[in-house]
Amino acid sequence: MVSAAGPSGGSQTATARRLVASLGGRYSRELGIDLDSGGTGVDQWFCAATLFGTRIGAPIAVRTYRVLVEAGVRTVLDAGERRWEDLVALLDAGGYARYDFRTATRLQKLAADVRARCRGTISTLATVSDPRALEAALDAFPGWGPTTVRIFLRELRDVWPGAQPPLDERALRTARHLRLPISQRGSGQIAALRAVAELAQLDVRDLETALVRLALVHRDMPACTGGPGCRKLVTETRAAG
Repeated sequence: MVSAAGPSGGSQTATARRLVASLGGRYSRELGIDLDSGGTGVDQWFCAATLFGTRIGAPIAVRTYRVLVEAGVRTVLDAGERRWEDLVALLDAGGYARYDFRTATRLQKLAADVRARCRGTISTLATVSDPRALEAALDAFPGWGPTTVRIFLRELRDVWPGAQPPLDERALRTARHLRLPISQRGSGQIAALRAVAELAQLDVRDLETALVRLALVHRDMPACTGGPGCRKLVTETRAAG
């Protein structure tokens, strides 16, 4: 692995900063959800992650969660207090029409499960320090699966001790495309990404999410030369500027 502090470290950290500045970092921060200081932030992110976990574009998930919040639905428990028909209408208003019926039902089932299993707040799972046990507990929620669990835990990295998901495969692919020094396997990949983030003065969660964001919009990555001159990164940087 090439060290981020080596001769090419300056360009690598500059690329990391450009990436986060132009593509954005954590979705929770974009939604105004604070996961670092306790409170209701984790319950809000649990609701939002449910939307992100479906096969639907991230911008639609963001817009839909904002529509829910404007209507006073910030958590799945809030959703459980609403009529199914009202939830469907809110989901439609956010552009979530393809999965509106299914997701309305899922939110209400999640509300019942959180009350029964977690005493009304998902934060009770913060004490589960074993990563596999935590993933299994989340995977057992209605409609949740590996994708939703990974999205949820990625933004709780360094907040909950058990939130240690592996590096997202899309983030790994994009990091290598941008020639960031991520070549190790397993937990070493997160350590390598963290080293780049620290040198770039970024939160590792923001860097990982930004890498995923680029993967989602860079459809012709195999045909791109990559590195600091990645065509899509340059385009996104200009658009952000």
